Amino acid sequence: MEKKVKNQNTRGAAGATPVRRRVEFTIDAGVGKSVSVAGSFNDWDPEAKPLVDRKGDGVYRGCLMLPPGEYEYKFVVDGDWRIDEANPCFASNDLGTLNSVLKVEAK
Repeated sequence: MEKKVKNQNTRGAAGATPVRRRVEFTIDAGVGKSVSVAGSFNDWDPEAKPLVDRKGDGVYRGCLMLPPGEYEYKFVVDGDWRIDEANPCFASNDLGTLNSVLKVEAK
């Protein structure tokens, strides 16, 4: 099973900007946390994509529009880097830990 990717084109005309897919990141981290997602899609910047707990139930969500390809990522919860436990796809990294892997399909 791979990380869920919703298919949604931003542009599809030949020669236009490459097609991107809407990707939703979700983590149940508990109420009152600072949560973000960092990965190869944002140069591993833990401040680039904060996630939001809109319902106040401790479930944080955020979306990115990504071109097709394979990406590695982690959630950052109060400064602690965590794999996506809902995603069974992993890869080893240079730090001797694991990164979650996301594959965004072209169609």
